[in-house]
Amino acid sequence: MSETGLRIIFAGTPEFAAQHLQALLDSSHQVVSVYSQPDRPAGRGRKLTVSPVKTLALEHSIEVQQPLTLKDPQTQHVLASYKADIMVVVAYGLLLPQVALDTPRLGCINVHGSLLPRWRGAAPIQRAILAGDATSGVTVMQMEAGLDTGPMLLKTGIPITLADTSASLYKKLAELGCNSLVKVLNGLQSAKLTAEVQDNAEANYAAKLTKAEGAIDWHQSAQQISLQVRGLNSWPVAYSDWQDNRLRIWMAHAIESSGNQPAGTLVTLDKTGLEVVCGRGHLKITQLQWPGGKTLNQSEIMSLKQKMILGEAFTSLKVDN
Repeated sequence: MSETGLRIIFAGTPEFAAQHLQALLDSSHQVVSVYSQPDRPAGRGRKLTVSPVKTLALEHSIEVQQPLTLKDPQTQHVLASYKADIMVVVAYGLLLPQVALDTPRLGCINVHGSLLPRWRGAAPIQRAILAGDATSGVTVMQMEAGLDTGPMLLKTGIPITLADTSASLYKKLAELGCNSLVKVLNGLQSAKLTAEVQDNAEANYAAKLTKAEGAIDWHQSAQQISLQVRGLNSWPVAYSDWQDNRLRIWMAHAIESSGNQPAGTLVTLDKTGLEVVCGRGHLKITQLQWPGGKTLNQSEIMSLKQKMILGEAFTSLKVDN
């Protein structure tokens, strides 16, 4: 072990992971190598794009590896050559075989965006909001071969507020995760941490999101639709069709109301937003986006009075795949 801290291999790809890499760079620990997903085409021009983690690593002159798999013997040899004390994995995107998990002296740890064993899997932040959970948090765990099943080194929870979207909760958990990660590494360095085994009976799975989940069914309750809107902001975003236009619904909340209009009927359009009838209650839409236009907030929604007539209804019969 280095006098300046643990020798760390960091594995991650998106911005969430890059924030954790920055926290390590700001700590007393030493990042000796970074692993990230291979550069891939992105955007309309399909230009080859470098991941946020790779970008940050290169800015700090850290050696970057981008293998297609960690099952290859030569790749495993390179991994072992760094003689790391520990490997930190945050939203990497590749499965680690047992030989890779066993390579660092202290094994591999992972930062996961939920209070395990609840919401193991790919989309824990979004699924927590979609399910109406009151709390979320971050778990730092010792990795093993199963999906997010390893012993837990540290769990830190925070409340999910009624204003939280998956995007805002993502930001909160990124900050929480960075602090938790450094705390765990310091604890492992001083041998002051004890891992807690997960209770598999309490586990559930956070499946990857699909675009089709954005389609609003107005026969559901306003409460359920509001969770859908918040949980799918910022991707894939809840949507509904108004005549031949697909509107993206960015922010909304449920309000208590009753009546006999059909589900999906627009009953109010004013400076407070759009009010739409649901299977139970009404939904107040406060941010939405017309096709090809910018996202409109409450004060700008009045501009839609020329396009949207009270008494007409939303539909969501065409579902994105």
